[in-house]
This record gives sequence, C-alpha cells and structure tokens, in this order.
Amino acid sequence: MDQLEIVRLTVDSPHLARVAAWQNAEWGHLTPGETPTSRLKALRGECGDAGVPSAFAALCDGQPVGTASLVADDMSVRRELSPWLASVFVPPEWRGRGIASRLVQRVEAEVAASGIARLYLFTPDQQALYRRLGWQDHEALNYRGEDVTIMVRRLDAE
Repeated sequence: MDQLEIVRLTVDSPHLARVAAWQNAEWGHLTPGETPTSRLKALRGECGDAGVPSAFAALCDGQPVGTASLVADDMSVRRELSPWLASVFVPPEWRGRGIASRLVQRVEAEVAASGIARLYLFTPDQQALYRRLGWQDHEALNYRGEDVTIMVRRLDAE
C-alpha cells in the first residue's frame, strides 16, 4: 500500500459524497427515513475544525479508503454518554491493512487533545478489534433491533 494519510474532512471536501454513501449503505437501517442526501447533510454537520464534532478520511493516493467520526451523540437511548467514536468504515477490499486502527487512533488523539477523559462507541461485531486497541466493554443491549456492545476508551490516568 502506498502512503496512507488521515485527513480531517471539511464541508467542501471532494470526498464527502462517497463517505456519506458508505455510511448510508452500512448503517442506514439504524436510522429509518435517512436518505443519501440527508446523510450527506448530517456528515457536513460533523465536519468541525477541531474536537467534537470532527470527521476524518483515510486516503491512499488521494482516494478515500476509510472513514471515522467524532460526534457528541451516536445513540438515542444513551444520550448521557458523550462523545462517541462513530462511523468507522473501511471498504472490504481495503480491510486487513490497519486502516481502521489508524482512524480510531486519530479520533482518540482528537479527543485527548480536547482534554476529554472518555470516549464511547457501539458495535454489533467488531468488539475484538476495539479490545485490541484498548477499549473495554461498557454495556450490552439491543439497539433498534440489533444486539450491540457499547464500549468505552478511558483516555485519562485512571
């Protein structure tokens, strides 16, 4: 793989439409009524300058090969938990190359630089990846018809 670069997405990024399409295809079932157009609008709202919210893309030769976001709220039934690592996605043909790990670490660095002590995520099937990266199980629940694990990453000195 050539040089992998993790970049902050901006509202005028040429990669937003592709990233929004990935997100809609992967997680649209969790947000009934969402369309590619509404997902793109929401993604633009995640394109902050620093801290929460922020959106990132992994680029290889200038083309997006993965994405991850840092958002204040990613689960309607656990609004007391914040912020969230969200929308970690790498297309199947790019998996197994450490791209997701690099994206997660970039979001963790963003959170740490903001002085935030904890970060949350939920996943139905990637618990092993996140555990390898230092995340711990927080809670198991059924969210919108899917069994998921909420995980926490402590970034303070606990």
